[in-house]
Amino acid sequence: MMQTARRTTFIFTLAALLLFTLAAAPNANAQTVRTGTFGDGATFLIEVPAHWNGTLLLYSHGYVAPGNPNPATDVGDPGTRAFLLANGFALAGSSYAHTGWAIQEALLDQIEVLDTFKAMFGKPKRTIAWGHSLGGIITAGLIQRDAKRFDAALPMCGVLSGGVATWNQALDGAFAFKTLLDFGGPLQVVNITNPPLNFTIAETRLATAQATPQGRARIALAAALGDTPGWFNPALPEPAATDFASQEVNQFLWFKNVDFPFIFALRAELEFRAGGNPSWNTRVNYFEQFENSVNKAEVRSLYTAAGLSLEDDLETLNHAVRISANPASVEYLEQNIIFNGDIDFPVLTMHTTGDGLVSNQNETAYRNTVREAGDRGLLRQIFVHRAGHCTFTPAETVTALENLIHKLDTGHWPDLDASALNGEAALLGPLNVAPPSFIPFEPAPFLRPFDTFIDRRCERHGGNEQNCFIDPDDRR
Repeated sequence: MMQTARRTTFIFTLAALLLFTLAAAPNANAQTVRTGTFGDGATFLIEVPAHWNGTLLLYSHGYVAPGNPNPATDVGDPGTRAFLLANGFALAGSSYAHTGWAIQEALLDQIEVLDTFKAMFGKPKRTIAWGHSLGGIITAGLIQRDAKRFDAALPMCGVLSGGVATWNQALDGAFAFKTLLDFGGPLQVVNITNPPLNFTIAETRLATAQATPQGRARIALAAALGDTPGWFNPALPEPAATDFASQEVNQFLWFKNVDFPFIFALRAELEFRAGGNPSWNTRVNYFEQFENSVNKAEVRSLYTAAGLSLEDDLETLNHAVRISANPASVEYLEQNIIFNGDIDFPVLTMHTTGDGLVSNQNETAYRNTVREAGDRGLLRQIFVHRAGHCTFTPAETVTALENLIHKLDTGHWPDLDASALNGEAALLGPLNVAPPSFIPFEPAPFLRPFDTFIDRRCERHGGNEQNCFIDPDDRR
């Protein structure tokens, strides 16, 4: 009870300070800003407030598509930035040397940011790694590879199943879409040679399929193999559990606007980095994958309404020619990165329940890996009931960070009950651009897990499990 009162007072004080800061003149909270360029071309941004509290937040930004601007970034949104600087936190981050699946560069560039900060301002009292989306997997990668440089971590909406699992699960949906809706056609699911054209083909096939009951049923099946949620717009309520038609429309929107650019175009950037295709579906039983999906009731209903046989389509997938991976490319993706679950300090993750780009089941994959490593007491996971990828309000972000700091300050995790979190977020006033929406939530298992424990098991069993690569002798 005393801990709750302390946290509420702390948050109320910070909220009052924020209101004062936002109303004050622009230079009322002066800070030192440092920018520069590293030898590999990455740029960095560091902001230190006049009354620095000794804590540094190292921010890892998300995926930047090739050809897009790639500035150094040290926080996720302006509201959170203003709040943190007003309350004494130093912020830092880099651009990474390249765009795309830039984990290899990010893991080096972000450590160079820490070295640069130390040289300019001295060693922080504590350093917290945090980031969104691809920045979430980078955050988890940093604390795995350079644990001694950090005191805590906050990966948000992160790709926490790891690189191999993420792209394998994406392959399953692409494989089903290609096999059932473009059989014999030009659409490429791996070894993509012309990304813009391939994406155009995928979008055309998708629009055609959406126009018929049979096509919509098969879109839903492809979505089910990646657990794509049936909720797209965060401004709208989640469709009812049995409103399967609306759920499918939302999955169509996820595919059209968000997922297909990655699955059918941006995969080529990863394949270029890895020197070939790093994904496979050999030995995958699609009957089993479907039965484990959270969307199976929707798919069954839509198949029945369309007059199609779901069993026939699953049988078609099981008997279709499978896709093998290039061993060296798998090795690259393992390095960039899969997880061993070994954490040495508090880690708090946060995810929206309706994320159709990085599914909330990524949290299950990470949690299971941490449990296998025996570090479950250091990990906590919280969820926000909202559609969208990384659609947290600044208030929800600050609330998550404050609870992580409470663990650092006291050595004990606070009560992360959803109602308590919503109450804390509500006190942050203008940072609530939408009502606080923390929710008790247990994500389903990730459909295609692959971590260091599975990798070792694959070696012992000769690669005969569905999540294993073909043969470990071909890899090592």
